[in-house]
Amino acid sequence: MIQLNDILKKYDIKPYRYTNNGNVIIIENKNERFIVRKKSMDEEIFSYLKTRNFDYFPRFINDLNDEFIIQEYVEDIKYPSEQKILDLINLVSLLHNKTTHYKEVDIEDYKRLYEDISNNIEYLKSYYFDIITTIETHTFMSPYEYLFARNISKINSVLNFCEIEISNWYNLVKDKTKERQVVLHNNLDLSHFIKNDKSYLINWKKSKIGNPIFDLFVLYKRHALDFDFESIFNAYEQSYPLSIDEKRLLYILISLPDKIEFNGNNYELCNKISNMVDYLYKTDKLISPYYSKNNIHN
Repeated sequence: MIQLNDILKKYDIKPYRYTNNGNVIIIENKNERFIVRKKSMDEEIFSYLKTRNFDYFPRFINDLNDEFIIQEYVEDIKYPSEQKILDLINLVSLLHNKTTHYKEVDIEDYKRLYEDISNNIEYLKSYYFDIITTIETHTFMSPYEYLFARNISKINSVLNFCEIEISNWYNLVKDKTKERQVVLHNNLDLSHFIKNDKSYLINWKKSKIGNPIFDLFVLYKRHALDFDFESIFNAYEQSYPLSIDEKRLLYILISLPDKIEFNGNNYELCNKISNMVDYLYKTDKLISPYYSKNNIHN
C-alpha cells in the first residue's frame, strides 16, 4: 500500500475512499474517481494501440512504467443490451481494422492447430460415446439421462461435421505463407464494454496478437444464447470481412460442443444438457445458410 500511496502523491491524487472491486481498486478523490490496478503485460498492447490511433479504453492518469496503473473511472450508461452488443462488435471491427498486419506463417503452425482441434473432436466423440453406452445399460433412465439420450444424435452429427470440416479447412490453408493478424482483446464480454461519451473496451489482461476470428469466437461462446448473432456477425463483416478460411475456422470452433461434466443433481444436469442442445441447434441455424449458399455440405 506504501508503493501505491507514493504513486498517488506523485500525481497529486488525494483519495478519501477506497473500494475493492475484484482485481482493481476504485479510488474517489473529491469529484473524481479512478481505477487502480497492478501493472500487467497488457500495457505493451496499449502503447501499440496508441500508435494505431485506437484509444477506446479509459484514459491513463499515470506513466505506464509505474508499478500501479491508474485510469479514469468511466460510468456506464444504461441502454438496451441488443444495441450495446452491436456497438461492441462495431468497436471490435475498428480495432481489427486499425491493427491488421500480415505475418509469415510456418505450415507447422496450421498443422498444430489442425491436430489440436482434431484431437479434441476425437476426445469428445469418445467421451460422449462412453456416456451414452453407460446410460443404455440402465433399465430406467433418469430425467437427465433421457434428455441426453434423445439428443445424442445431434451431438454426434455436429462432431462428424467438425471432423470433416477441419480437414477441409486444413486443405485451404496448408499452402498459405502469410496470415492476417490483429490485436485481439481476447476477453470479449458485454460486461467489458462501456458506453458514455464514447465507447470503451476494458479488461484487456488477456490481449494478444492473433487471428481475428478468436475475438468473435470468445464473444459467441459467452453470449450465443443471449442474442441474434446473425446480425452481430453481419455488422462486423460490413467493415471487416472474413476470408474463406477464417470463416470456416470460426464456424468449426463455434460448432464444437463443450464437454459436459456429469456432476450435480438431476435439475442441474438437465439444465446443462438443455443449454448445450439449444446452443447446438442455434449454431447450426446460424451457419447453415453459408454452406447452403456456397453449396457446401454441412
